[in-house]
Amino acid sequence: MSDLAIRAENLSKQYSIGGPQARYKTIRESITNALATPFRWLKNPKPETRASKPGTIWALKDVSFEVKRGEVIGIIGRNGVGKTTLLKVLSRITKPTTGRAEVYGRVGSLLEVGTGFHPELTGRENIYLNGAILGMKRVEIERKFDEIVAFAEIEKFLDTPVKHYSSGMYVRLAFAVAAHLEPEILLVDEVLAVGDAAFQKKCLGKMGDVARGGRTVLFVSHQMNSIRKLCERCMWMDAGRVRAVGPTAKVVSSYEAALTSTSFDDVKAEADRGPTRFLRWRIVEPKAEQPNILTTLGPLIFQMVVRINEPVRNGVHGIALWNSDNQLMWGWSVTNLRIEPGIHEFSYTLSTLPLRPGVYHWLVSLYDGGELLDLWHCIPELIVATEPLTHPRDEWAGVLNVPCDFCVNREVNV
Repeated sequence: MSDLAIRAENLSKQYSIGGPQARYKTIRESITNALATPFRWLKNPKPETRASKPGTIWALKDVSFEVKRGEVIGIIGRNGVGKTTLLKVLSRITKPTTGRAEVYGRVGSLLEVGTGFHPELTGRENIYLNGAILGMKRVEIERKFDEIVAFAEIEKFLDTPVKHYSSGMYVRLAFAVAAHLEPEILLVDEVLAVGDAAFQKKCLGKMGDVARGGRTVLFVSHQMNSIRKLCERCMWMDAGRVRAVGPTAKVVSSYEAALTSTSFDDVKAEADRGPTRFLRWRIVEPKAEQPNILTTLGPLIFQMVVRINEPVRNGVHGIALWNSDNQLMWGWSVTNLRIEPGIHEFSYTLSTLPLRPGVYHWLVSLYDGGELLDLWHCIPELIVATEPLTHPRDEWAGVLNVPCDFCVNREVNV
């Protein structure tokens, strides 16, 4: 038997931009459509053609790599470089446009929240559905069933349709299924930030157990400390291509150094960046094991470190916080700054930052007299890992995570 688990050769994936989004179908609609499919050609003997083709983008371009059985590979890179698309191709959710991917073994995947679950089915039914998709027999699923439910901590909602689950409940169950049904290859995307800090720690521990059990793991994450702890090798993706593959310590260090010295949106030569440079950022209070993870609603103190080589006489500094959907969460600025050359800390104090759990990124800038000195998308990204305090239905949860006290008073006269 070959010791290869995955082989990708010149893998490319092209997407159309601006196409319509399809909603999920109910069980009844899926069955009806399946039965009607063989007869559709009678009504439409000619395939439909589109008058004008929308714009396209290459999410993956000529990606080639090999993964051996039992390896734990980290996949890193900024948002939108093709990491999730690669996992979707490997898990057969989407087809490549060109090239080929060979996967040797049963695959379990945890990608976007909800991938692989049918919203109309209950948690119990989705466990059996996912097991069947993985090629497992009912007796195998039943043997692991109690462990899955205990890990996901959804006993009370096991027989509730998962469309009523919060995003956190969805992820807990999806991860429990993917990790416990013993696939030979486990593909995990950066969705664990939806859960709280305790759940993230439990998931990382489980992935460590999976890796030590000799199974192959591909792990996409923006948390470099987790990549360093779990992964032997690492693959750095940039603009749909593989930029580097090698030992984790070497590749991650190169990635962090490159992101510290360049802007995401406007990559320029070092000489064009000017004498001022944002160097790093961290959460000062509350202190945590990782300085980019926030586990409370506040108060919060964080710092940006900036190197200034020439005096700033009429400075304007701005900072903004964006979520993973590029929605602006918060922005602030200060004017009339006078700063002498040297290494300086910009310190920010917020009484509260009541955001839903998830991945966010800071954008900071510094101008002097209208001239841009530096613009930086801060690395690593901010991980909000607080307890969810919002509506249990994800579509009603909003963007804020604000605690609320509620009571019903006795009947009053009106």
